[in-house]
Amino acid sequence: MKTFFKILGIVFAALFIYAVVVQYNDPDALMWYAIYGIAALASILFFMERLNLLSAVVLTIAYLIGVFVIWPEQFEGVTIGEGDIVNIERGREALGLLIVGVVMAVYAFRIRFVGKSKV
Repeated sequence: MKTFFKILGIVFAALFIYAVVVQYNDPDALMWYAIYGIAALASILFFMERLNLLSAVVLTIAYLIGVFVIWPEQFEGVTIGEGDIVNIERGREALGLLIVGVVMAVYAFRIRFVGKSKV
């Protein structure tokens, strides 16, 4: 089970680094560099077993709050051309934050319960 979570950490680190790279043409790219860059760093630390519980919990809460802050008033999907572009962009951004928040929650639960489990 430990190997599974180490692989999970490195896979998400790579995915978050990729997310950083593809933000270059976004109008608010610096903000998204930071958002996904911090997630990548947390994933690397999780892989190295250096991420602490408090950091994982704070990141989970921050990313999930971000989902609610950025969620569009009317969700119209994520495909361009199927609605208002602003709503679609905000929906995409919110879903990205949701993915990161869930990953950080998985890290937090793993860190919290790893010492109590025999698995």
